[in-house]
Amino acid sequence: MSTRFQNRPLDSLRPVKFTRFYTRYAEGSVLAEFGNTKVLCNASIVPGVPKFLKGSGTGWVTAEYGMLPRATHLRVDREAVRGKQSGRTQEIQRLIGRSMRSIVNLKELGENTIMLDCDVIQADGGTRVASISGSCIALVDAISYLAKTVSFTTKPISQLVAAVSVGMVRGQPYLDLDYGEDSSAQVDFNVVMLEDGSLVEVQGTAEHGTYTQEQLNELITLARGGLQQIIALQREVLELDL
Repeated sequence: MSTRFQNRPLDSLRPVKFTRFYTRYAEGSVLAEFGNTKVLCNASIVPGVPKFLKGSGTGWVTAEYGMLPRATHLRVDREAVRGKQSGRTQEIQRLIGRSMRSIVNLKELGENTIMLDCDVIQADGGTRVASISGSCIALVDAISYLAKTVSFTTKPISQLVAAVSVGMVRGQPYLDLDYGEDSSAQVDFNVVMLEDGSLVEVQGTAEHGTYTQEQLNELITLARGGLQQIIALQREVLELDL
């Protein structure tokens, strides 16, 4: 098996770490680390729901995403200073929200919204997959907190969700790309998967050239192996019997 930076095999994850209760006030808070990528994921319980759900008795889960000004090599102004969010930011936070809603029975939440705030402290590739994988743990903790005031008839969450990146770099399949690998990849994908193996979303594109059906299958299989490891780590960190 070929290796890459720091002798990491092509089919290996970077060191992945989740630190629960990272901040004091949020109902769920996790620092997600994928190698040098670090994302703070806070889950807040907010009474009320969007207008389209008012009176339905159903809750909502949504997300916001942003990069701190010096999360990368050069300082970038906060989007609030610029006056609007970029298309990339909007697309990522919608992906996080969809991923979280895929594992939640919204009817059990009552008319409450769980807001996931994902702030990239340091970026080295894979910020969206770190945001999803960390937000899942923060979401579980927030729902455990909500259980103190809301009586659930069934489990609001029955399984976990995680995400990982894969790509073709120099003609070979790579798992969990760092920034250098991602920026030079001929093909890159972000794969979101449930604990039972169901796929929530596959975002992929050929940056240079095209890819074959066989390569697509190879990348999805590679992602599954990494996602099983991430979900096992989520379970270990949560110490919960879902």
